[in-house]
Amino acid sequence: MIGAVAAERAAVPCTSSRSAAPRCASFKQSVRGVSVAHKTAGRRSAAQQQLAVQAVAAPDRTEAPTRSQTNTVLAVILGGGAGTRLYPLTKNRAKPAVPIGGAYRLIDVPMSNCMNSGISKIYILTQFNSTSLNRHLARTYNFGASGVRFGGEGFVEVLAATQTPTDKEWFQGTADAVRQYAWLFRDIKNRNVEDIVILSGDHLYRMDYMKFVDHHRATGADVTIGCLPVDATRASDFGLMKIDGEGRITEFAEKPKGEALEKMKVDTTVLGLSPEAAKQQSFIASMGIYVFKKSLMLDLLDENRASHDFGGEIIPKAAKDNKVMAYLFNGYWEDIGTIESFFNANLALTHNPPNFQFHDPQGPIYTSPRFLPPAKVVKSQLTDAIVAHGSYLRECTVNHAIIGLRSRINEGVTIQDAMVMGCDYYESDAQRDALLAAGGVPMGIGAGSTLRNAIVDKNARIGSNVQIINKEGVQEAAREEDGYFIRSGIVVVLRNQTIASGTVI
Repeated sequence: MIGAVAAERAAVPCTSSRSAAPRCASFKQSVRGVSVAHKTAGRRSAAQQQLAVQAVAAPDRTEAPTRSQTNTVLAVILGGGAGTRLYPLTKNRAKPAVPIGGAYRLIDVPMSNCMNSGISKIYILTQFNSTSLNRHLARTYNFGASGVRFGGEGFVEVLAATQTPTDKEWFQGTADAVRQYAWLFRDIKNRNVEDIVILSGDHLYRMDYMKFVDHHRATGADVTIGCLPVDATRASDFGLMKIDGEGRITEFAEKPKGEALEKMKVDTTVLGLSPEAAKQQSFIASMGIYVFKKSLMLDLLDENRASHDFGGEIIPKAAKDNKVMAYLFNGYWEDIGTIESFFNANLALTHNPPNFQFHDPQGPIYTSPRFLPPAKVVKSQLTDAIVAHGSYLRECTVNHAIIGLRSRINEGVTIQDAMVMGCDYYESDAQRDALLAAGGVPMGIGAGSTLRNAIVDKNARIGSNVQIINKEGVQEAAREEDGYFIRSGIVVVLRNQTIASGTVI
């Protein structure tokens, strides 16, 4: 099964009402010679169905009567910029390659949403620290010389930033990244593509993109923007939009405050909210995902070559002369843009019930097949915790925490409100014994240590009786020479870092 996409326990059932025949057919086909089989998931309880995170469809009056053909849709996933707000997690990796949920990476979310939606023509644009991202995509989505084949014309391909005789600069923004590969969207292999879905690689949510596309086509839109209903307490953190009575976008404002914020209130019942919900959520915020008519997108990029960003430049200009519509998504969505939002989104996965689950029989999030043994827990106390496969926990206490792949947590350790990302490889017992005999520190969390309100990046070596608790209550600190940063009060231990025994942070 080398290179095949590994599903979370249960695979996508072809009998689901949300599934379409083309989607099921594509999943039953051979993926470059490797057959992906599916098991029919059991029927979920009413409570489970209520808790499932689902995209709220557009109002019935605007929905297409039938599902569009997925082979006329192409997805572009943007690999993101330098990721400075997520530093130091982005010191050696791109934002979409940052681990999440113990066993996944952020890129797995839009990739899985595409696959579950039946979209099999996928490009990923990369630029900064893309080595680990490329490696993960290759291992997970079965890259070959011509990309993954889902059957028919499907593919998954990485498009790296490059210099050409006509484009001598690196990607200058989201629109510029797509513009530099405009020639590829005009290529004969994409001749049947009618619409292009632009996605971000650093959001956490589950969405059927073909409902997004169907709404775009049913309304006759030139551009459609995915949007969230938000209340006044959160509205100023987003780019906001105003709409008319048909859901057409008429005005944009970037993170408005005060009187400017009040002017951006809209009647969200137009997008399908109930009157009660609309009173609470009277603003609509952009999710940063879009559907474009392919021909219009290419024309806009050609005509506005000085504009480098979709959300702040291209789309506001397009709205003046083209039909730009809003599409409501009313499910769970989180922008993993800062250390604080990343930390909170991860720990929220341990809640019961969680706002988001990686496993959903109708739309699982896929990731790399690792063939690791189950986690082993010996005489330990775990409460509201996620423990990834390949981990070993012995006589420890873990509460409200995520323990990543191949983690080793030794006796007497206390982990509270923390994320341990785990390791990329195992150390044998002989290697660990040799390190200890030489005064070194093996990978994992050493005996008697305490972690609280902390993130420990991969392959870290935490010695015995270490306290990572932000003892001084510092909010921001860059102590790279000591192997850690503090962001929003959260201690972040660097990847491959060693913290000596007895250290107090």
